[in-house]
Amino acid sequence: MSAAAATATAAAPEAPRKKSKKLLFILLGVVVLAIAGAGAALFILKKNTAEDDYGDDDHAPAVEHSKPKTPPTFLPLENMVINLADPGGNRFVQVGLTLQLQDAATETAVKAFLPSIRSNVLMLISQRTADEMLGIKGKEKLAADIIATISREMGYAVPESDAEGQDAPRKKKAKGAPNPVQAVLFSSFIVQ
Repeated sequence: MSAAAATATAAAPEAPRKKSKKLLFILLGVVVLAIAGAGAALFILKKNTAEDDYGDDDHAPAVEHSKPKTPPTFLPLENMVINLADPGGNRFVQVGLTLQLQDAATETAVKAFLPSIRSNVLMLISQRTADEMLGIKGKEKLAADIIATISREMGYAVPESDAEGQDAPRKKKAKGAPNPVQAVLFSSFIVQ
């Protein structure tokens, strides 16, 4: 029996070793596949990031040029009540304007011209009818005309399409100083 027991004992350890080697190879294969998958994912992500960085380099200068160096300054004007050019002369408009200016230095320059700018804006609005003032295109045209009027008053070059108020193709702007008035904003607009 001792020989049979020795044979049984020798056979018993070999069976678990085969299972443990098989299990060891399976675990090693899973680990190798996981490492290979992680490496592939890292490679793909790094490649995509490199392409994004390259793409950003192409677009970065364009974005930098469109950003203003300083935030705009807003100059609110007093509300104005103006008679309109309607037949009968019984229609009027109350308008509150705010000018969006390039910077604080421009605000100081505009304030120096404010009485004549206000007079020119009053004259400009008094030539309109209520129908022109009520439409979106009429308001957009009025804002463009106000910018052109302020530019002329302050000595800045005005493109012909802005000066005439037509939707003609825009010509190249004069190579003078850029227009400091960026936009005309309506804070109130009542037509009666």
